[in-house]
Amino acid sequence: MKVVGFAGPSGVGKTTLLEGVIAALRAAGCSVSVIKHTHKRFDIDQPGKDSWRHRQAGAGEVLLASSHRLALLREHPMDHEPQIGELIAEMRPVDWLLVEGFKHAALPKVEIWRAALGQEPLYPADAHVVAIATDTPDALPAPPGALPLLDLNSPRAVAEYLLAQGERFNYAGDTHG
Repeated sequence: MKVVGFAGPSGVGKTTLLEGVIAALRAAGCSVSVIKHTHKRFDIDQPGKDSWRHRQAGAGEVLLASSHRLALLREHPMDHEPQIGELIAEMRPVDWLLVEGFKHAALPKVEIWRAALGQEPLYPADAHVVAIATDTPDALPAPPGALPLLDLNSPRAVAEYLLAQGERFNYAGDTHG
């Protein structure tokens, strides 16, 4: 399985880019899954529904299954930020596992950077950044060195880069962050 992270600040366009990259990888015949990090509390369950009632009663895990979909709701007894390796281990093998967020994980990652956001980039200090996807390469605040510059507005080009560099994204396991 090949695993690659996509990192950048909120609002930079990670999800939009990933939508196009997923479609391009699928068009190339690859199976694709995604792990998405969120800093917010979230709930996919609805108050009053059976699964919600089970969790409220104290179930540590509730698995919802139908002929079309499966969802696992797992409660953490205390605040617990799962490590990326734990999450990857939960996933079924696919050709490509794309990880959105987890910017400090020890995964090869494509940094998404836009000058308009005025944020400091990760790549000068993060050796795991393997490419930069940007809409303004001339505005990068530090020289990218040998890092490839990818067109943020061309998900197909990003997918082509991933496919061409595929071996570097083979997952060896046990990452942290």
